[in-house]
Amino acid sequence: MRPVPAQQRTPAVGEWLVSRRGKAVAAIGTVGVAAAAAVAVVNLPDAEGGGAPRNAMPPATAEVTRQTLVDTATRNGELGYGEATAQHSRSAGTVTGLPGTGATVTRGKALYRIDDDPVVLLYGKLPAYRTLVPGTEGRDVAQFEKNLWALGYRGFTVDDTYTEATADAVRDWQDDLGVPETGTLDPARVVHAPHAVRVDSRRVAVGDVARPGTELLTTTGTSRVATVGLDVADQRLAKVGAKVTVTLPDGSTAPGTIADAETVVEAATEPGGEDTTTVQVTVTFTGGRKPSGLDAASVDVAFTAAERRNVLTVPVAALLALAEGGYGVQVVDGGTTRLVAVETGLFADGRVEVSGGGLAAGMRVGVPS
Repeated sequence: MRPVPAQQRTPAVGEWLVSRRGKAVAAIGTVGVAAAAAVAVVNLPDAEGGGAPRNAMPPATAEVTRQTLVDTATRNGELGYGEATAQHSRSAGTVTGLPGTGATVTRGKALYRIDDDPVVLLYGKLPAYRTLVPGTEGRDVAQFEKNLWALGYRGFTVDDTYTEATADAVRDWQDDLGVPETGTLDPARVVHAPHAVRVDSRRVAVGDVARPGTELLTTTGTSRVATVGLDVADQRLAKVGAKVTVTLPDGSTAPGTIADAETVVEAATEPGGEDTTTVQVTVTFTGGRKPSGLDAASVDVAFTAAERRNVLTVPVAALLALAEGGYGVQVVDGGTTRLVAVETGLFADGRVEVSGGGLAAGMRVGVPS
């Protein structure tokens, strides 16, 4: 939680708050609980006669520094190929061909065979949902024609209309596949994926009988990724496009980029239980060293949530709650002290970005002993 900025003035030393022990102390003797758990309450000595001592020296001091402040956090993750997708048969028949676990299937190749007819992988995000015949129009037509063109078939215009010219190209494709040359596209004979796929597992064996809806195998992407389940409280870390560092099982590191962040709600497993919400982060490896030889392993992922360059910082424990709201610091100058209101920025590594009140690098501020 970001603290409320302080008022830009130096509070009077005589303004009072109540300490944990119930005694009245100077406003500079207490730190607001909203800052962070690391902020501790600091009680100055009671002033004689009930007044606050203007020059009460803190038990210790720390230097105001100018530096780059980085908010980082490391979380456990899993190395693998990402979430698996189940591939179901859309027709009835005998399974006559399946790729092996770990095999890669690319565009135009058979993902599996039913009654010895190939079910072909094509690229795209829109699933095949209807039979394409001359006269059909739509996004699915454009997606299919792009695949047909990429496979080397010509003689038609790539657009959103399935023409007789498209049908002729389809017959040539079907002839090469060794299937009936109908000139139409049966949705049960193709599977769409955004890119090449890797066979993660086989759910049936060659010779098994499949029915519509039978799960035949599962597939993933072909590149290794790291996945991390973040608590909702850590959602600030899940910025798509942000750079991360992945520590591999052998202790080496590899650079990565957050490719996707998705909020996932898992239903309670017991009656009356609460649903669990997490942010599932997918990290791809970019340049430098990439993991190899590992299909699955535990890894550590270091996230950078925010970075502030060339800013003034003080220890979080130096922050003091002001009676009128916001925060200040107790500047120590020789044998005297003064209270300076500050605005706070990024909190990281036990320090906090501060500005205002004429603060400068090299000054000393009071902190608990």
